[in-house]
Amino acid sequence: MAEDLYKVLGVTKAASVDDIRRAYRKLAKQHHPDLNPGNKAAEEKFKLVSAANEILSDPAKRARYDAGEIDESGAERAPKYNYRQYADSAAGQRYGAGGNAGADAGAGFGGENFEDLFSTIFTNRAGGGAGGPARGQDAHYVLTAAFLEAVNGATKRLILPDGQALDVKIPPGTSEGDMLRLRGRGNPGRANGPAGDAMIEINIAPHKFYTRDGQNIRLDLPITLSEAVLGGKVTVPTPAGPVVMTIKPHSDTGTPLRLRGRGVPAHGDDPVGDLFVSLQVMVGKPDAALEAFLRDWKPEHPHDPRAGMEVVK
Repeated sequence: MAEDLYKVLGVTKAASVDDIRRAYRKLAKQHHPDLNPGNKAAEEKFKLVSAANEILSDPAKRARYDAGEIDESGAERAPKYNYRQYADSAAGQRYGAGGNAGADAGAGFGGENFEDLFSTIFTNRAGGGAGGPARGQDAHYVLTAAFLEAVNGATKRLILPDGQALDVKIPPGTSEGDMLRLRGRGNPGRANGPAGDAMIEINIAPHKFYTRDGQNIRLDLPITLSEAVLGGKVTVPTPAGPVVMTIKPHSDTGTPLRLRGRGVPAHGDDPVGDLFVSLQVMVGKPDAALEAFLRDWKPEHPHDPRAGMEVVK
């Protein structure tokens, strides 16, 4: 028996759309195949939570699931007909022996025959309905991209709950929560109607030394004691490639530098950003000569780096 979709996501039936989205994103990150290579259990769990999210994040599908009209895979459930209640109702009386046979006695049962009646039932079961062709519903997914994939742009493969794959083009400058639309890659339409769209929300994984601030990128850059005191040229890694930058003599930890146009590329109405660099002086492992120098060194202008940090009781 398929597991209840609410239990798959770990939410209650009263959960809001935001609750469902948060639960799905948490589980998708935890079990994503890219983060669990070769882990079949994680891959299956990822498929389960993706399938649950596809139904519960769509209000129309969720309502149909709650009403028992579709199952955990989104497939139609067979309608439950109570023929005794129907026969006893006013609509059913015309099919009884005492009902009005109508002008066409050859058809019987009030002018309708069994072939017409069951043709209608099975047409409704198949999803054709009386409305004719209808567009399929949109499918909703979350795709995790690496930091630099979102900044520079990339093509990522999205594995769907049914095992199929979609190649998703991520534009340069994509932000956390951006929604991409793949037209015609959603759920199939009814009665040869057009398919819906695939709506893909982008989640961006953190980077080990870059952080994003709007269109700008921030970077803590380690430098040596010699570079801090004497200054010099250093190579700065930027998302678009290395850049040589000059450090002024007597630079301290926290000294800010700015590389214009080296942040997030322009995206939509957002302009290109800058890369803000904060210097971090790293002493490293001192050698004997440096230790001997510091023991005998008497600065001409002594400096207390902790001045002003006294705690007033």
